[in-house]
Amino acid sequence: MSLDPVILFFLLGLGAGALKADLRLPSAVYELLSVLLLLSIGMKGGMAMSGVPAGELVVQLAAVAVMGLVTGVVAYGLLRLSRGLARSDAASIAAHYGSVSVGTYAVAVAFLAHVGVSFEEYVAAFVVVLEVPAILLGIVLARGARPEGGWRALAGEVFLGKSVVLLLGGLLIGLIAGPVGLEGISPLFFDAFKGILALFLLEMGLVAATQLGAIRRHGVFVLAFALVMPLVGAIIGAGFAFVMGLSLGGALLLTTLGASASYIAAPAAMRMAVPEANPGLSLTASLAVTFPFNVLVGIPLYFRILQAVWPDAGG
Repeated sequence: MSLDPVILFFLLGLGAGALKADLRLPSAVYELLSVLLLLSIGMKGGMAMSGVPAGELVVQLAAVAVMGLVTGVVAYGLLRLSRGLARSDAASIAAHYGSVSVGTYAVAVAFLAHVGVSFEEYVAAFVVVLEVPAILLGIVLARGARPEGGWRALAGEVFLGKSVVLLLGGLLIGLIAGPVGLEGISPLFFDAFKGILALFLLEMGLVAATQLGAIRRHGVFVLAFALVMPLVGAIIGAGFAFVMGLSLGGALLLTTLGASASYIAAPAAMRMAVPEANPGLSLTASLAVTFPFNVLVGIPLYFRILQAVWPDAGG
């Protein structure tokens, strides 16, 4: 199977960044790409949600919230195996891994399109749900019931953060407008999705390359955790997908979400609530190691394993 072009864009950014080439997208362009990506994912999910019975959807969203907590607890337990890692740092990193990477999810969506496998579009709603529980868990693990600045300020940081607002807003727009109402803007948000993702991954490759040097500073344990935890999270995600009765495509997406780590919502929330935690540790693990691993190795690996064992995989 040929390599998806969006992955080649990521490799271009990673290589250019590692070689310190004079290449960087303007910050305004990156912000625009992020907005388009988040809204596109949200609107697709909102359109699909309209065809799912409310009772069934609520049960699945609740299951996904539990999944986020389970992943965060497991990550924290693994991190506490290191005697040299402070509790606040372990809690902060665990919050990143219990939360999700929208960019990784988008790559998994593009991968499914590349291999011609369909999925439940309402899985996009899971992305919104998974942004929150693990962040709250990480704060409780680090600080007990007294987050820095109080729970009201923290709630504003988490629920009014860019990723949550755009994803949730996109879901509501898609749910209210429906496929017919969104036809006029589909060329920008849906037809151009893969091109937007390619440019987004070019920038993420450049950013990831800047974090590679931090691996040496933060030690072998963080590197090992950032490679092992995606596999553990993938197993958790696949288990929940099986219980929830998702299709092969839906299972890959939930497995990928379980394997991913946040580098947008969680860093902002943890920086505010647990300022004593070292943000370099979290970003090094999630962005410099786990994100490239999932994009280059993890997603194809998860798909091959699921394809071999999933009930509706046809073989």
